[in-house]
Amino acid sequence: MQGIINFIQEYKYIIVPLLLWFGIQLFKLIYDLVTTKKFNFKRILQAGGMPSSHSAVVVALTTMIAKSEGIKSPLFGISLIFSFIVMYDAAGVRRAAGKQAKLLNKIIETPGLSGVEVSEKLVEVLGHTPVQVIVGAIIGIIVGIII
Repeated sequence: MQGIINFIQEYKYIIVPLLLWFGIQLFKLIYDLVTTKKFNFKRILQAGGMPSSHSAVVVALTTMIAKSEGIKSPLFGISLIFSFIVMYDAAGVRRAAGKQAKLLNKIIETPGLSGVEVSEKLVEVLGHTPVQVIVGAIIGIIVGIII
């Protein structure tokens, strides 16, 4: 047992974020199962939804680095900027791409409007609302502080 604890402690900067990501994605899968009454295993690998696992992971890692290295360290600075970029991307670029996918799917499904034949719909849930990103970040801070 002590060997497992030592292993987790030694590799916590990898293990904790991965377990956090998996836990949040599992939560989303179970939430979808309860609300839609359909089991969608793909949900565990899909982006989007409440809360943002991307935000939680990067903020947890940044918080852990702040605790161990201090907020004046170069590693913390790199991690913080990386976290901001990931969260901006989740709420901005990927969310906009999801909106565009939704519009394109609607155009393609409209009879007579499009002569394009498509074998599958575009994925519409790619990004996050600002609230989903903030909730993910709060979860990340809590986990980072606890670890």
